Amino acid sequence: QVQLVESGGGLVQAGGSLRLSCAASGISFSSDFMGWYRQAPGKQRQLVARITGGGITNYADSVKDRFTISRDNAKNTVYLQIHSLKPEDTAVYYCNMNHYGIDFWGKGTLVTVSS
Repeated sequence: QVQLVESGGGLVQAGGSLRLSCAASGISFSSDFMGWYRQAPGKQRQLVARITGGGITNYADSVKDRFTISRDNAKNTVYLQIHSLKPEDTAVYYCNMNHYGIDFWGKGTLVTVSS
């Protein structure tokens, strides 16, 4: 079975940093688009960052220059390095894999940023 498991969330002060990890099992995603999404209370889930199998990245405007997505295909893991956290970054962060048009999701990891 395909599983995506996120880790690394927690409570951080504004201005702090976190690194989120997403480990995939049951599938190799080297050629797949991987992404991080987040959903804050009362808001819809939105794309934060995406990385192609070839390493091309893009980001939501709200996180540009603060978040960095990367992948290690040998470890079947994707990362989200977050700097300069803001209270509005508080959300559940979800890992996503698009495998030949099919989306797979992790259960999410909560990031809470205190002011």
